[in-house]
Amino acid sequence: MKKIEEDRFIISVKVGPKGQITVPALARKMFDIKEGDTLMVMGDRSRGGIAIMKADAFYDLMGEKK
Repeated sequence: MKKIEEDRFIISVKVGPKGQITVPALARKMFDIKEGDTLMVMGDRSRGGIAIMKADAFYDLMGEKK
């Protein structure tokens, strides 16, 4: 893990045989992710990446009801 600033970091994770990843403890703590929380996985093929965000924060950002 590389901590870039107090509120940013970069960390690698490995994909398991079922396509699962583990959300690192630092990310779970920073974003208050708990067992049972719903996460949004967003992808952009042209940019070559994915992003993960808590569903409630995503809906707040989009101005939508949960």
